[in-house]
Amino acid sequence: MLRTYQDRGIVKWSAFDALNGFNSMLKEMKYRLGKINKPILSSDDFEKFNLVLKEALFEEAEIAIKYYENGYSKTTFGKVDKLDFNEKKIILTTKERINAFDVLQIDIA
Repeated sequence: MLRTYQDRGIVKWSAFDALNGFNSMLKEMKYRLGKINKPILSSDDFEKFNLVLKEALFEEAEIAIKYYENGYSKTTFGKVDKLDFNEKKIILTTKERINAFDVLQIDIA
């Protein structure tokens, strides 16, 4: 009588996940290592941001905003809905509120 091979499935891989919390610790380490310090921008950069925002408002153009949040650089797209000068935020039509001091780059898309 000839037996066919029967795979043990996930049991054979259990030895690689034997340490409790190893995978979650590994994810946390990758998250921490990916963080960056907030770049320091010059006054010229802020002037360029103002000009691009004015142009985007006037032409109702979509913009790409690269901004800093919690140690990471993120990018979002949208049209400028409002500039809140009291709270110093850029409000997009997608209802995203971006702090003006966290902006790293603004381009018309």
